[in-house]
Amino acid sequence: MVDKEKQPLHIRTALRLLHVYFSFARGMTMGVRAACFDAEGRIFLVRHSYIDGWHMPGGGLERNQTAEEALVNELREEGNLTIVGKPELVQVYFNNKITKRDHVVFYRVTVEQTSPRPPDWEISDSGFFSLDSLPAGTTEATHRRLAELRGEQLSAHHW
Repeated sequence: MVDKEKQPLHIRTALRLLHVYFSFARGMTMGVRAACFDAEGRIFLVRHSYIDGWHMPGGGLERNQTAEEALVNELREEGNLTIVGKPELVQVYFNNKITKRDHVVFYRVTVEQTSPRPPDWEISDSGFFSLDSLPAGTTEATHRRLAELRGEQLSAHHW
């Protein structure tokens, strides 16, 4: 996990500037995330360099971009993943953890990885994991989304 105090100052500054920019440029922000399963039923997770924990891949929508276009782009960028078949829309969540105006469009997809994803300044680690042996540090939100997908709990409205 990344200790926020040990993050490079330029990354902390850039992230803060992005949040300030988006607060003025967009009345509401929207992002996509996906539970990405391979043919063996394993889930793909990423660990970012700038935030703690293992997460499902995803990112923000840009102007003039559909949610599915953003999904395709984010999965390619964060994992060298291509979608097999049609993405299944699961839920749209309100995410008020950082701002009071963010929404997450959540999908379930089957994927293939075109090549291993090497670490870089954004993604420090990634990989496919069996559902019964998720890596230490997997976020609570990831655990909740997986429980919802398995039918172990009702879908929430908040991420």
